[in-house]
Amino acid sequence: VMGSALIRGLGCSVPQGTIKQSDCADFALTVSRADPMLARRIKALYRRTGIVERGSVLVNRELRNEPGSQTFYKPPTRNGDLGPTTAQRMVLYAHEAPKLALSAAERALNNSRISPEQITHIITVSCTGFYSPGIEHDLICQLGLSPNTERIHIGFMGCHASINALRVAKGLVSEDPRSCILICCIELCSLHYQYDLSTDHIVSNALFADGAAAAIITGNDADSPRQDGAVNKEKIGTLIDTASHLVSHSSDAMTWKIGDNGFSMTLSPRVPKLIEDHLGGFLRTWMSRRHLNLDEIKGWAIHPGGSRIVDSVQHSLQLNDEALRISRTILKNHGNMSSATLLFILNMLEKEGTPKPWLMLGFGPGLEIEVALIE
Repeated sequence: VMGSALIRGLGCSVPQGTIKQSDCADFALTVSRADPMLARRIKALYRRTGIVERGSVLVNRELRNEPGSQTFYKPPTRNGDLGPTTAQRMVLYAHEAPKLALSAAERALNNSRISPEQITHIITVSCTGFYSPGIEHDLICQLGLSPNTERIHIGFMGCHASINALRVAKGLVSEDPRSCILICCIELCSLHYQYDLSTDHIVSNALFADGAAAAIITGNDADSPRQDGAVNKEKIGTLIDTASHLVSHSSDAMTWKIGDNGFSMTLSPRVPKLIEDHLGGFLRTWMSRRHLNLDEIKGWAIHPGGSRIVDSVQHSLQLNDEALRISRTILKNHGNMSSATLLFILNMLEKEGTPKPWLMLGFGPGLEIEVALIE
């Protein structure tokens, strides 16, 4: 079909340094100086996340999995000490983000068998850092992309932003089926650890992690040559459609703001209930226009914002445990990597040979629900 958006390759990358969730909980108690009663609640919260370990660019790779293997966040020395400034955190972002993004992009290119010279557009995605010229500039230079590569950045949209990037890519190939697009999501959530004892910050500290994921999207006329000169028409899937739903009266349920000591999240305990109440009706109506039922979806890519978010989707859509297995596995092994997470799940669906269609679901500030259908 003219204008089809073909997913040709995926690539994922995590920091070499990882830390066990139990050690993260111990670190949280050291930084927060919580009293014994709150300390027990914090440790119980960390156990209930469904996370076993997470990656962070701050963890010294020679000492990975050790609780004291990072030195960026030091225990507070006085009342009101909230850790590194936003400027200090952004210096680290500009140093570390391009390296992780490059690794994911190279893997996606290798997986797609598309050469860097064929890339016509680059879309970068991040809500955890800014600098200019940005990551897209660094990737153009380090990957050897054409200096005529057109650049787009999607910033500060949160956990569903990979779907927003796919929507932009679909628009580009609809305009010109010769387009060949590199999407790269890079999130360094660990740079925004918060020292205070507000419930929102305790929860976000317990969930988020670092990771990068990339995808190659092409139109029908952007066939890539194999090394032997034959034409490679293989694809992972075709992006058929996307949709959005803004949940009414929910603007305070999830927010992401720039503060003096990193970016600060508001995460209301209402979020799982809002998803459970609004997701089913919206999704069934949208799918009916595509003449699809929920039971026809063979692969589910559900953003695991946390174990309660996954549970709320399962209850709302009445899905079996297998439909949520990959989402829970990614959460368990990597934590919530914000926008990169959904592409990690797509990568696992591909590796396991999961039949199609696939459905992507993401949730972010707004409260916004984003969906994408892949066949």
